[in-house]
Amino acid sequence: MKRIVFLDYVRVVACFLVMLVHASENFYGAPGSTDMAGPQSLLLNETDRLWVSVYDGFSRMSVPLFIIVSAFLLVPMKSGETMWSFYRSRALRILPPFIIFLVLYSTLPMLWGQIDSATSMTDISRIPLNFPTLAGHLWFMYPLIGLYLFIPIISPWIRNAGKREEIFFIALFALSTCMPWMARVWGELWGQCFWNEYHMLWYFSGYLGYLVLAHYIRVHLGWSRRRRLTAGGLALAAGAFVTIYSFYIQATPGVLHDTPVIETGWAFCTINCLVLTAGAFLMFTCIGEKAACPAVTEISKLSYGMYLMHIFWLGFWVGIFKTDYPLPTPAAIPAIAIATFLSCYATAKVISLVPGSKWIIGAGRGFRFSKSSPVLAS
Repeated sequence: MKRIVFLDYVRVVACFLVMLVHASENFYGAPGSTDMAGPQSLLLNETDRLWVSVYDGFSRMSVPLFIIVSAFLLVPMKSGETMWSFYRSRALRILPPFIIFLVLYSTLPMLWGQIDSATSMTDISRIPLNFPTLAGHLWFMYPLIGLYLFIPIISPWIRNAGKREEIFFIALFALSTCMPWMARVWGELWGQCFWNEYHMLWYFSGYLGYLVLAHYIRVHLGWSRRRRLTAGGLALAAGAFVTIYSFYIQATPGVLHDTPVIETGWAFCTINCLVLTAGAFLMFTCIGEKAACPAVTEISKLSYGMYLMHIFWLGFWVGIFKTDYPLPTPAAIPAIAIATFLSCYATAKVISLVPGSKWIIGAGRGFRFSKSSPVLAS
């Protein structure tokens, strides 16, 4: 199958941005936190405040981009495919590597003293329930699996829905992404209260909105490349500014902050992150190459395994560039991210040479090219 070239670029960039987010979190986590920010945050100085805001804020499109890529490829299900065959193909692709890394994150950190045996046993016992103590990045797998479970259910509707119906859904989704900001002003909204979290727009909120947005762009958005580039660039700039500034204006150095509060604008289902992500994706669709360079294609195929393993490498490079041979924050954050990215690629490449490696790091599949999709044809 011929690959959809721009999706390879999206995957590579999104994979790197995930690592940039986690590299940045080492510069505002409160004392005692792991390689990712904990419940409380502490900025040490104005330099950290600025560069954490810029690097981490801009990179918050990473998770929604991954979701859009999956939805772009999988929604709706192929005609004639059953719910159970879809579940089987998705489970075989993502669950074996996921389970293996749940076990690895529950055990390997004991070798270098990051966790004790009691913590390890607790993490192992909780594998059916949640991610291990030192693998917070694996939170993403649970909503992703949830979306996969829902795709067969939404496929009949989305296959028959027209442009206006999808716009209506996306509009309600966009309104739901305004609620975190609206709640800061007006408090609980549309049925929310201390005993009810299921507000009026609950069923239009969350990552499902990105799934419908991906289908709308693929099927209904017939904009020219120039229009997509212009609109995407403006949306990316506006979304990035709000996402970056929302953190910067709140994160006063030397003050212990509640992380969820100063990260309100960094939640993946906020209006600014939606605009940022949609703008970036529209710009990616303007890539007109017939084939990506071999390195991009290869990294794209290995990106799932790189994502799963990157926290192992991240801590090592944080120790190098923040502690042992400290760099200024503007250089340290990208250095940690780049070194982690390259280390993960090298590790995943070596593992990929082992027979049966797909069960450890996954296997990138080809993307079928659809000439009926305006985004790809224009």
